[in-house]
Amino acid sequence: MEEILNEKHTIIMISDVLEYQFCPRFIYFMHCLDIPQHEEKRFKVLKGREVHEKRRFTNREYVRKKLHCVQKDSEVYLVSKDHHIKGIVDEVLFLEDGTAAPLEYKFAEYKEKIFSTYKYQIILQGLLIKENYGKEVNRGYICYTRSNSLVKELVISPADFNKAIEIVTDILEIIEKGKYPKATRSSNKCIDCCYRNICV
Repeated sequence: MEEILNEKHTIIMISDVLEYQFCPRFIYFMHCLDIPQHEEKRFKVLKGREVHEKRRFTNREYVRKKLHCVQKDSEVYLVSKDHHIKGIVDEVLFLEDGTAAPLEYKFAEYKEKIFSTYKYQIILQGLLIKENYGKEVNRGYICYTRSNSLVKELVISPADFNKAIEIVTDILEIIEKGKYPKATRSSNKCIDCCYRNICV
């Protein structure tokens, strides 16, 4: 097991980064102790999974035209060995200006801000698109299906990519070294956490 974890090509899911942002100890419990989340019992996860069903009712052609998209690939599985990350992009949009952008559908209402987890999901998807398609990525989009398919643009800077890579590096350090990280600063997140009985 140690040999596998220390291999240079250890690759994590984008979802691991989102779990890390919720609480870094999720990574330790899942990857170092191999304790599953039983996430089917978590309300937020269940709701999140509904997005893929709800997307069937979204007028995608309208969204595509609004964003000046000339072509798109849907449900694309991408891997970056250089940055040790992999994930599925809902849609890879190829725009009129020659750049590409990820589009993520969320079964959620827009709450006047883009959450950090959503932001880094888009940034990491952008990183995957850059590497696999060889296209410049300087923005991404989130479609909030519960706000009448409202689409919000997220500008992505080189600094954003660098920060996302730093987070991935921190996660790999936990996995490869078995490092027990500090817990989240927000005790509210502990209320429905599946690890709350073993987290000390």
